[in-house]
Amino acid sequence: DVNMDDGLLDAQAEMTTFLNLIASEPEIARVPVMIDSSKWDVIVAGLKCLQGKSIVNSISLKEGEEKFLEHARTIRQYGAATVVMAFDEKGQADTYERKIEVCARAYQLLVEKVGFNPHDIIFDPNVLAVATGMDEHNNYAVDFIRATGWIRKNLPGAHVSGGVSNLSFSFRGNNYIREAMHAVFLYHAIREGMDMGIVNPATAVLYTDIPADILERIEDVVLNRRPDAAERLIETAEQLKAAAEQQKGNATDKQVAPLSWRNGTSVEERLKHALTKGIGDYLEEDLAEALKLYPKAVDIIEGPLMSGMNYVGELFGAGKMFLPQVVKTARTMKKAVAILQPIIEAEKQEGSTSAGKVLLATVKGDVHDIGKNIVSVVMACNGYEIIDLGVMVPAETIVQRALEEKVDMIGLSGLITPSLEEMVHVAMELEKVGADIPLLIGGATTSQLHTALKIAPVYHAPVVHLKDASQNATVAARLMNPKAKEELKEKLSSEYQRLREKSVTQAPKTVSLEEAQKNKLNLFGGVK
Repeated sequence: DVNMDDGLLDAQAEMTTFLNLIASEPEIARVPVMIDSSKWDVIVAGLKCLQGKSIVNSISLKEGEEKFLEHARTIRQYGAATVVMAFDEKGQADTYERKIEVCARAYQLLVEKVGFNPHDIIFDPNVLAVATGMDEHNNYAVDFIRATGWIRKNLPGAHVSGGVSNLSFSFRGNNYIREAMHAVFLYHAIREGMDMGIVNPATAVLYTDIPADILERIEDVVLNRRPDAAERLIETAEQLKAAAEQQKGNATDKQVAPLSWRNGTSVEERLKHALTKGIGDYLEEDLAEALKLYPKAVDIIEGPLMSGMNYVGELFGAGKMFLPQVVKTARTMKKAVAILQPIIEAEKQEGSTSAGKVLLATVKGDVHDIGKNIVSVVMACNGYEIIDLGVMVPAETIVQRALEEKVDMIGLSGLITPSLEEMVHVAMELEKVGADIPLLIGGATTSQLHTALKIAPVYHAPVVHLKDASQNATVAARLMNPKAKEELKEKLSSEYQRLREKSVTQAPKTVSLEEAQKNKLNLFGGVK
């Protein structure tokens, strides 16, 4: 699989150069190549370089039937097979019903209208993350497995593939649990007919090697067999981690009493612990105590509660907390804000109805919204009013709605590389209309470097790159505070400038053609 998509590369030139290089290596050239890109021009450039049968990754119905058929005919002309993603004009197919509806429609178009060989069709019905802490995600693995069985029975000849690592994203930081989840998922999906997949060939965990008690808990999550499956698996993950630390001699033998965190600690420490662990049982009494120490209720939110959320963000970023725990934390924060809300209103604090108004959108050309939806939950739980425009949102719509709704900030999401260019376009459009709304940038392909080099220079307001959902609420709180906003803006400005300068110094130094020719190798010196 060859992918050259990156916001800072000329993907078309890189793809052509690389495929021409490997074509000259017999050991590599004999292996089928998958051209992997979100940009159609890059795929066509790759097809022109390859001999034999290749695979295109990927096409979908997200831009409608006409574009889908045009791309499919080009692929067939080059004699390639293709991966078909389960996307359509409505977005990503996430339920069993949507998956089979989109795949059946794509199959019919490919076979009947394009004359595609069914054996050259590889469906990817979207492996999505389970155990995120959001109930609507719990059946994602089951939906994929069921859809796989349906495709193999009803769409003859077609293959089924999937990016398996997406499944366990919630448990980032615990490789054993992740690999065990993949093994369980593959065991059930392969039985239903999954015959291809993007997997780690060096994985150390086999289905047959998983102890019975751990297997039961993992299958509870993957097969969605009980409502508390995610919490029980987190418990198992923590136990395995503790056991590993004890083996290394890092863990203490002393057992910690369940409520020891409440003894001899300050109210700030207790609130921080409650948020980190997602414990809402003692919020009433702890917040009542905090109200005696802080002049106003809103100060508690901006002080110890936000400090706790910052800590959660650090733990998640370091892989020491899992996504469902972050969502649980956000819900505990929501409960705390709800307890303080009547007091805030009584004190007639400005902004008592919400912490701020946030517009969220997945940019034009991109149908991925799972990450955006998690951000929406986390921010709503922190008291922000959310305006979610959904997926495939044009820049004009984002700008227009942001101005109409008088939002405090805009969150742009994107998973594929073309989304990076679209984010730059959105920033330019905001600058054009004279908007002064901070931009939050997030998604799998985004990076701080790309933000510094491409997005921030075209827009004067703060542009903040966020690595994950846990950071949004704390950054948003800083943007809502005029003094903290200015400090953040200055910090970002100097950091982005440093990245830009570093990028320039690392760039290869080039010389003119004439100068290079003067430096040619002279084997004979001055001999005539």
